[in-house]
Amino acid sequence: MLSQEILDVVYPKNEFEVLAMTVLVHLGTLTSVLVVFYEDLKSILFSLKSKKTQSFILFLVAGTIPAIVVGLGFKDVLDSLFENLMAVGFALIFTGLVLLYSSKVNRQNKEHTMRSSILIGCAQAFAIIPGISRSGMTICTALFLGLSSREAARFSFLLAIPAIAGAGLLTALDGSGGFQLPLSVSIAGFISSALVGIIALKWLLGWLEQGKFHYFGIYCFVVGLLTLVV
Repeated sequence: MLSQEILDVVYPKNEFEVLAMTVLVHLGTLTSVLVVFYEDLKSILFSLKSKKTQSFILFLVAGTIPAIVVGLGFKDVLDSLFENLMAVGFALIFTGLVLLYSSKVNRQNKEHTMRSSILIGCAQAFAIIPGISRSGMTICTALFLGLSSREAARFSFLLAIPAIAGAGLLTALDGSGGFQLPLSVSIAGFISSALVGIIALKWLLGWLEQGKFHYFGIYCFVVGLLTLVV
């Protein structure tokens, strides 16, 4: 919605076409996470009998619950925020400030706990607000809690899988079977979102490993200010 306003792009008048494209983008984004974290997912699947893996899956489940509660319980309120550019602008500025502050954190290597998983999950739920970066909030929260950069990113994006899948499913259900997009448009939308997602994920992970993750905060802050001014 923000990019639509800035670029003066007109969405299709048929709301079902908009929903269909949204679902395709969700699927593309989900695919990018599955591709980039394929080895982590394979490791989990092949070690399901391990207590450590079982505990990790439990942590993922616990971290997913806050987003489900907030997403379903406050759906109408959250939907209305997508139409409020002022709210999106302030949310982007807030995201930028949090990301910039993350550069001050002393990197540690603590283990996951149920407490840390729920807090990261709450950060993900908070990020349902448009303009709040999901990956930014969850990774920063993990870093603030003492997790290593790699583990923060790993948990954040594995936690994204049920969140993205759930959001896509809810959008699809809203469409009530009325999706009608040309095959070429559907393929282009899915492939482009997946490819951009893979590139963006690898870029973000590289910045995180190099201690440059907070640079993304500058981008969010600037875009937030432009949103309030434009």
